[in-house]
Amino acid sequence: MITVQTATNIVLENALPLPDEAIPMHRSIRRVLREPLLADRDFPPFDRVSMDGIAICFANFEAGQRRFFIESIQAAGAPQLKLVDNNNCIEVMTGAMLPQGTDAVIRYEDLSMDEGFATISIENVQARQNIHRQGIDRRMGEVIVAQGSLISPAELGVAATIGKAELKVAALPRVCILSSGDELVEVNEAPLPHQIRKSNVHVMAAVLGTWGLPADLLHLPDDPAAIEATLGDCLTKYDVLMMSGGVSMGKFDHIPSALERLGVRQLFHKVSQRPGKPFWFGRSAGTVVFAFPGNPVSSFMCLHRYFQPWFRASLGLQSIENQYAALAEDYFFKPDLTYFLQVKLAAGSDGRLLATPVTGQGSGDLANLVDTDAFIELPLEKQVFQAGEVFPIWRYR
Repeated sequence: MITVQTATNIVLENALPLPDEAIPMHRSIRRVLREPLLADRDFPPFDRVSMDGIAICFANFEAGQRRFFIESIQAAGAPQLKLVDNNNCIEVMTGAMLPQGTDAVIRYEDLSMDEGFATISIENVQARQNIHRQGIDRRMGEVIVAQGSLISPAELGVAATIGKAELKVAALPRVCILSSGDELVEVNEAPLPHQIRKSNVHVMAAVLGTWGLPADLLHLPDDPAAIEATLGDCLTKYDVLMMSGGVSMGKFDHIPSALERLGVRQLFHKVSQRPGKPFWFGRSAGTVVFAFPGNPVSSFMCLHRYFQPWFRASLGLQSIENQYAALAEDYFFKPDLTYFLQVKLAAGSDGRLLATPVTGQGSGDLANLVDTDAFIELPLEKQVFQAGEVFPIWRYR
């Protein structure tokens, strides 16, 4: 058996170099940019009015003038107007171009208007106030969003602003999730007493979906020839095979031997952890294989602890920054294994994140995941973990 850290290192060393692809901007959320987004003109592209009110020549206010004749109205989206007489003013709307000949904007709240005149009622007026100055955010040609950024609605908004209807992003790996075992039936079927409905593959696909990664679903029966034929076909079509079950030491766990015959090199099998000890990981020339144990909590934990960092590394993203929480109560775990304990998270009165253990009925207790928020990673060097001690957490809610 290898340690959790050694397994992590091996998984990350086998990140895949993903190619670029161009996609429509509106489909780019949660994708990784493979090009910088540059300002195609100054940001903002003109001196922009930031408050509804009037625009004046500040020198006149400084000289004591408080009452201004309203020459016209500058609307947002309209061509720039020019102040004809600098003793006058122009009404301006938020987002409009600052009229030529003006250099200060007074809010409606700070003036009164009657008979075509505006009278300023405050004394604290500054030159350039309430004006979003041209180029103050970015100059034309400057980088607004760096290459390698994960696209959120904010980055999408920048792309739209600079006219990037299509974006170059990292391609997503082609993923297939395979269930195995004759004890499994489809969700819409009524299981016999010795059968259960498939759940792991749907849970795993749902998790990948929250990361923006689609996956195909297939099933492997307990038949060595069928397993080998299906896996052989998958190795030619997919970048990642993800399996749930069939990798332990049972007489019907045929997957590792089938993978070996198909030229997939085992990089490790068994990690000193609970749950998820039988985790199998390997690689062929172009496909990475994550073969997780069949117990639902085991596969769920391994997906977050190992596949998620691998996926980020393959996209070129920085590794996940560790989050930490303090145990809310004492906990004892004797086996010499790293233990991923399910916990409920809450903020304490001192602002610290507290993790309360919620012990279920083992790695087969899928229902216990409904009542918890994360796994807290308890190191194998200890057996007694005291309240207040801080450890890494892996959130799934």
